[in-house]
Amino acid sequence: VQLQASGGGLQQAGGSLRLSCAVSGGTFGSYVMGWFRQAPGKEREFVATISWSGGSTGYADSVKGRATISRDNAKNTAYLQMNSLKPEDTAVYYCAASTSGVRTPTLDQYDYWGQGTLVTVSS
Repeated sequence: VQLQASGGGLQQAGGSLRLSCAVSGGTFGSYVMGWFRQAPGKEREFVATISWSGGSTGYADSVKGRATISRDNAKNTAYLQMNSLKPEDTAVYYCAASTSGVRTPTLDQYDYWGQGTLVTVSS
């Protein structure tokens, strides 16, 4: 199973971006998908998660109200829409897939990881 994250770049505070995560191999429609991020000098942290059907989502408090996770099972792709970006959103963003069947914010419940895409938000 391979995950390819894309869509990062340099954004101004208050702006928006959409990250994509294309998944190849395996059975995308059965995976719980998650987004995590890692800022310089910090541990990787949970951002958002979505159930295999897309019917249930969860968010970290730091992005709640500003982020929307979604998925298109026909395209084997998950997305993270981020609005009202803040400088503290600057990080490498990783997508991940879990075979647990249960939506989870726990990093070690995810089996497959993408390579990450860098998001930099300037003030």
